[in-house]
Amino acid sequence: MRSFGGALFVWEVLETVDIYRIAFIGHSVIYGQYRLEDRIEDLIREKLHTKEYVELYVGRNGDFDISVASATKRAQEALGHHNSSLVLLQPYPMKDDPYYEKFYDEIWYPIDSKTHPKAAITKRNQWMVDNADLLVSYVEEGRKGGALTTLKYAEKQGVEIINLAICDE
Repeated sequence: MRSFGGALFVWEVLETVDIYRIAFIGHSVIYGQYRLEDRIEDLIREKLHTKEYVELYVGRNGDFDISVASATKRAQEALGHHNSSLVLLQPYPMKDDPYYEKFYDEIWYPIDSKTHPKAAITKRNQWMVDNADLLVSYVEEGRKGGALTTLKYAEKQGVEIINLAICDE
C-alpha cells in the first residue's frame, strides 16, 4: 500500500507540472555521430534549463536513437534527473526490454498490441509526433525510409521541427 500511495502522489504532482515533450527520429545509419551527439546534448541541456519538465521520446532503431539516448544521459548526469525523463517508446515488447530498463527512465508501448509488427514502428513514430511539442530529427536530403516518412507526417501535423541534418551545415 505504501508504494502504491507514493506512486499515486508522484502522478498527481506530475499532473500539475507543465510537461514539454520532445520526440526524436532519424536515420538508422548516420556518420559523424560524435559531433552530432554534442549538438543533441546542447539542445537537451537548453530545454532542461528552460522548461519545467521534459519528456524525451526515443526509439531504439539505430545510430540516431542511440546518440540521443547517450546525449540525454550525459545531460541528465550534468544537470540532474529532477525535471526530465528519457522514455524508450517500443513498438511492441522485445526480449531486451529488461536490459533497457536499467538505462532508460521509462519504457512505454504506446500503440495497440493488435497492430501488425510490420506497421508497428510506423504507428509508434506517428504516436511520437502526435504527442510531441517538438520533433528533433536527423533526416538527410535524398535519403528515404521511415525517418523521412515521419518527418513529412510531422510537417503535415504542424509540429515544430528541428532537423539536425540541415542545421548548421
